Order: sequence, then structure tokens, then C-alpha cells
Amino acid sequence: MSDLGIVIVSWNVRNLLAGCLESVTGSLSALHSPLSTEIIVVDNASTDGSADMVCRQFPQARLIASERNLGFAGGNNVGLRAWGLDASYSTLCAPRYVLLLNPDTIVHGDALVTMAHFMDAASQAGACGARLIYGDGGFQHSAFGFPGLWQIVLDAPGVHPRLLDSRLNGRYNRKLYAAGQPFEVDHPLGAAMLVRAKAIRQVGLMDEGFHMYCEEIDWSWRIKKGGWKIFCVPRAEIAHYGGQSTRQVKPEMIVALWASRLRLYRKHYPAWKLAAAKWLVRHKMRGEVRRVGVAPSGQETDGATHAALVGAYQRVIELFA
Repeated sequence: MSDLGIVIVSWNVRNLLAGCLESVTGSLSALHSPLSTEIIVVDNASTDGSADMVCRQFPQARLIASERNLGFAGGNNVGLRAWGLDASYSTLCAPRYVLLLNPDTIVHGDALVTMAHFMDAASQAGACGARLIYGDGGFQHSAFGFPGLWQIVLDAPGVHPRLLDSRLNGRYNRKLYAAGQPFEVDHPLGAAMLVRAKAIRQVGLMDEGFHMYCEEIDWSWRIKKGGWKIFCVPRAEIAHYGGQSTRQVKPEMIVALWASRLRLYRKHYPAWKLAAAKWLVRHKMRGEVRRVGVAPSGQETDGATHAALVGAYQRVIELFA
């Protein structure tokens, strides 16, 4: 049994993936870490040579090359199944903890050891997240409250930054990160999420009905419903560049985001709250349809962009009908 299993799911971000793996292996080597670690890279049918790069440059990592894009949840589940964590009983090859790590991250210092040691000391913790920063060192929210109706309202252009940064929008006070002590949260960002194997066996793998977005929120919700606590560990620092794979498409991602949110609402909201969320989203999308036709400069957007965005917003309205 290893201490730490690391799963990295990648799609067409070869250079970022190489940097991520270099930081992981370099961090553990430099620290002469006592953690026994296994790394699995799940390549989601990349076409940029990512799989070949992993084989050549990082032979210590186990590559699982998928013939199709399985999404974030599906890709991570491939790694979890490789360790037998889809079973409700212990297996000899399963690590004690599993870190889901995005390929667009760089591990700093002893972040991995710090997270594992925290989990060793906090037996009630089913999962924890690191303190994330942007590539330029700027602050990044690393953990969030479970999404409520206010977050739908505030997900709109022109909202005051103080509201966006508030608990109404699911954000934790920045002073908690600056204090450096672990604090309890609803869910960490899935870019760097360490989960106890025992909790995984209890609640099951990630829900592959979420092809993209909200997967870690649903998983965290299930973990907490299972009686576990979840924390942010600010002393574990990881740089996260953010959204590199998902930037490759746009209107499709709008539909994917809201389809995932709808699935999340259906799974975890009571009936009255689901009905309210549906009304709010339909109202919001109708506003987007009206807004998107005119660019900030007052010039009409090009026809193809307009049609694609309007089509995406109309599709979301249909989903939430």
C-alpha cells in the first residue's frame, strides 16, 4: 500500500503537463520525501503528443492513454479504478490518499507532504485542498461554499467585485488563507484535491454524468453527507494557471457548464430550491440573449459568433425549462 496516489487527467496541454510532472517529481525528490508515491497520467485522447512526451520524459509515471475524451470525472475514475478504489474493501495496491491534480498546475515546495501530513493528523477529514495561486503569484480562491441561489444571481456582468468576493458568492475570507491554518470548507477546487481512500470507498467514485464542471462539488457534497469534513490547507501552495483545456472551445462550454450545474441542483437541492434555480437561470439566459448581440463598443458582433452564443443560451433555457 502506497501513501499517496496522484492522478493527472490531461487533454492537449503537453507543455503544461510536462511542467506539472516536473514539479511533482522534483518536489518529492528534493525533499527526500518519506511518502511512497504513485503517479497515473490519464491522457484523454490528446492529439498534441502528450502521451509520447510522458513515456519519454517521465517513465516513473504510469500512462493510461484513452482512445476518447472521457472528461474530468471519467478520466479520474480510470485512475481510481486502476488502484481498486471502485471496491468497498481494501486492496493491496490502493494508496491511503489520492490527489486529483490538474495538468496546469505547479507544485511548490513541500505542498504534497504538507497535505498528506494534515490528513494523517485529521482523522475526520475526508478531503482537503491546497492554497492555489495564479501563475504570476496572485491570490486565487481555492475553496468554496456549496452553490446556492445567490451564486446564480451574482453570476452576471457588472456585479460589484466585493459581492463576487463575498460569502454570498461562496468565497471564504482571504484572511483565512493568510492566517496559514487549515480551515473547514464545503469543497476545494478540483485542480488540487486530496481525498482519503476510505472516503472514496464509502461514497463511490466521481459521477461521470458530469462530463465537465461541478464534478468535485458533487463529490465533496457526497463526502460531507457521508459524515466527513473537508478542509483547505493554506500552507500547501500550488500554482494553478486555470482553464487551459476548456479555453479551447466556447459556446459548447456554456452549455456544458449549465448542464452540469443542472445535474448538481437536481441531485442536491430540495424541490423548491430547484424550481427557484430553474427560474433564475432562464431569466439570466434571456438577458444574455439580449445582451450578446451588441459588443461593448456598440458594434454588432459578427454573425457566426452571435449565432453560436445565442444558440448556446437558448439551449440552456431549454435545459432549465
